[in-house]
This record gives sequence, C-alpha cells and structure tokens, in this order.
Amino acid sequence: MLKDITIGQYFPGKSAVHSLDPRFKIIITGVFIGMLFAADGFAALAVGLVFLAMSFIMSRIPFRLMLKSLKPIVPIIIFTSVLNIFFLDGAPLVKFGFIKITAEGLRTSAFMVIRIIALIMGSSLLTYTTSPITLTDAIERLLSPLKKINLPVHELAMMMTIALRFIPTLIEETDKIISAQKARGADMESGNILQRAKALTPILIPLFVSAFRRAEELAVAMECRCYQGGDGRTRLRQLKSDGKDYFALGVSIVFLDIVIMLNCIFG
Repeated sequence: MLKDITIGQYFPGKSAVHSLDPRFKIIITGVFIGMLFAADGFAALAVGLVFLAMSFIMSRIPFRLMLKSLKPIVPIIIFTSVLNIFFLDGAPLVKFGFIKITAEGLRTSAFMVIRIIALIMGSSLLTYTTSPITLTDAIERLLSPLKKINLPVHELAMMMTIALRFIPTLIEETDKIISAQKARGADMESGNILQRAKALTPILIPLFVSAFRRAEELAVAMECRCYQGGDGRTRLRQLKSDGKDYFALGVSIVFLDIVIMLNCIFG
C-alpha cells in the first residue's frame, strides 16, 4: 500500500505539459481547482473532467500512476460517500428503520466523489511533471510581490518544496520500518481498532526519530554550504515563458468560462 503512494514524486518526461513554465502550471492548476469548485452540476463538472483528461493525455503520464495517486484517499472517498448517501434529506428510495437512501443523497455523493478524485489527480499532475527545484523557483517568483511586506518568500517556498520532496522518502522509510518490525514478530493486522492503533507505536517512534535526524542532517548540510536564504542567490536555470504557456493558460480560462456559463444555463 505504501509503495503505491506517489504524492510528491516527479516523473521526468519531454511532453508538452513537462515543458510548460512551472509558474504557468501552478496558475493553471489553480484555475482547474476553480473549475471544480465553481461547477454546480454534472454538466459543468464534466467540462473540468475533459480538461483533466486532455492534460493527462498530453503529459503522457501512465494511467497506472493516476490510479496510484487515488489509493491513499480511498478511505476519504468512502467516508464522504457514506455521509452523503445516508444523511441527506429527500424523498427516500430505500429505507431501513432510521436509515434511508435518497435520490438527492446518491446524486450529491456521486458529485462529491468525482470532484475529490479530479482534485487529487489534477494536483498530482503538477508534481508529476515538475521537478522540486523548478517548483521552488516558480513558487518564489509567484510570491515575490509579498517581499514588499517583508514576508520571507524564499524560505516559505523552500519549506513547501522540501516537504513535498521528503514525502516519498518518509513513505519509503515507513515501509522499511514496517518490514523490520514484522520480521521481529510484530502483529499489526489482527485485533480490534485499539489493538491495531497500539501496534503502530513501534512504527511511529522510529519514524519520528528518523525524520528529525534527516531534518538535522539537512540543516547541517545547508549550513556547511553557507546557505543564507534567497538574498544575492543566482539560479542555474532561469524561468522563461513563451507562446505555448500563454496558450495553455488561455485554454484553461476558456474551460473555466464554459463552466460558469453552464452554471448560468442549468442553474
């Protein structure tokens, strides 16, 4: 299960999406999220799904990676579905005592599940096609106007990117600790919920120790290299935008306009 988590990973490629300016990719991702939350019905939501499908096809990311990005959120999807199916008021289709399933509940549940899945897949596409270094530069450039109010933009961008970068590392470390504890006879799959939660203690303590050790090693390495923040630093790769970046942003805005138009028509 842990090996299937792909959050924060970067998959190199030469597709049209990979070659986009990372600043524009972040903005386009924000526009896509706006599509999903602006959609009031399935017709408007379908427009966002078409945009997502086009993006994945152009990125040449394998379909199996799309499925892997969804595995960690399966419990959230199930929980959301149950809440909407059984606890929304409306004309009951099926009734078991105080539990009832309504048409409105089924509709809302399907709508929310599709929205969550699209949101995770669209956000994952950003990290799939953008390296952590370029993502740091892009975030810093986009937030650079906030420097005028003395906000530590460079440090914030660095922290966000390091957090994304270390997600796969911590997942791999967790998998190693679980294997080591099972080899020592630890039982983590039997018993009730409390017993399983208690069985996680031999995993969480070494994981926290390892995480703090890695953080300290990273801090020492940055200090030995005389890292002092973003002041006076130069970049190996300069971010440059061209026509295809503006075209991609224009297409995303058109899709957002279509979503808003469909809301007005069917709203």
